[in-house]
Amino acid sequence: MNFNDRVIKFYRGLAINTELPTGVEVLNPYHSNSVIDICTKFYGKYYNDDNGRILIVGINPGRFGAGITGIPFTDPVALEYECGIKNDFDKRRELSSEFIYKLINNMGGPDHFYKHFYIGAVSPLGFVKNSKNFNYYDSKELMKSLKPTIILNLVNQIGLGINSRKCFCLGQGKNYEYLKMLNLELKLFDSIIPLPHPRWVMQYRRKELDLIINNVIEELIH
Repeated sequence: MNFNDRVIKFYRGLAINTELPTGVEVLNPYHSNSVIDICTKFYGKYYNDDNGRILIVGINPGRFGAGITGIPFTDPVALEYECGIKNDFDKRRELSSEFIYKLINNMGGPDHFYKHFYIGAVSPLGFVKNSKNFNYYDSKELMKSLKPTIILNLVNQIGLGINSRKCFCLGQGKNYEYLKMLNLELKLFDSIIPLPHPRWVMQYRRKELDLIINNVIEELIH
């Protein structure tokens, strides 16, 4: 079983078996056969080997990126036009995906980038409340109930084929603070390097986009 096989098995098995706060619903695209089919094509293209990768973790999937395609920070437009994987999803752009694929292209393109890095999430499943994205840390009650699942999924993501004790965290605020807290308890990583979250950059620092991307590249290759 190679990296690709392990990823698909991981996604197929994702579930949240705990009570969620009132009004919070799970966003699990992996229940869809079409999503699993797309993931199989994507990971088969870029991860069909036994090579190790460096882990980059985001927060959790949103409705218009991984919530549709099943692939972190990859909206349907990037999936088709950057990765060459045709799909029937609504071709709607997602800000975080725009940032990530600008970063990826500045690092040599998807073939080169995914040969070295694997993008996951602290919570590989997303959440929705009142038809809007809801992050795992937006509710203390949700964070508490999810902790065992988050720990299990972090361990499982490391087990996919991560070859470095260094982890990069997308999000320098709550996502980083929570991951750092878990790491103090569990010692999953020797170091966690916080990086600006793509959506934050695209919403609030777009004028500095090229500078920020250059800084992120320096961190990733350091």
